[in-house]
Amino acid sequence: MGKIQSFKQEFSFDERLEESKSIIAKYPDRVPVIIERYSRTDLPEMEKKKFLVPRDMSVGQFIHILSSRLHLTPGKALFVFVKNTLPQTAGRLDSIYETYKEDDGFLDMSVRQFIHILSSRLHLTSGKALFVFVKNTLPQTGKERVVIHLTTSHLDSIYETYKEDNVRNF
Repeated sequence: MGKIQSFKQEFSFDERLEESKSIIAKYPDRVPVIIERYSRTDLPEMEKKKFLVPRDMSVGQFIHILSSRLHLTPGKALFVFVKNTLPQTAGRLDSIYETYKEDDGFLDMSVRQFIHILSSRLHLTSGKALFVFVKNTLPQTGKERVVIHLTTSHLDSIYETYKEDNVRNF
């Protein structure tokens, strides 16, 4: 099986520009988005790379749609990056588009999983332990949360162990 080409490799700049202009003219209430999988992730390839996303949709809503299309199990976090920036999940796609769109008229996003972001930044291989220490005070209670332990090969079981202890708010 050959390497899958990126959208920019597959189509020339002029082809991409022509397509985005056509899409925007036909669907002015939508944002043309290209989603590509980060090269060093275990995420499955998506069947489609191009999406027409409602301008008023939030990044968080779009991530939820992508997660369901990738058939991710609950507890596996998915992140989208735009030009190596993690947009706020409450941000609307029209705002993200106007700030980060490419010259070809598309908004390019890459998808990654949480554990792969941490592992790649710390150069961890599977099976090596990663400790994340969090010390913050919960505003309403004054209580502190302190330690979360993650292991690159056992993230699912750790999630199951700690999910009831507000890890989902991490």
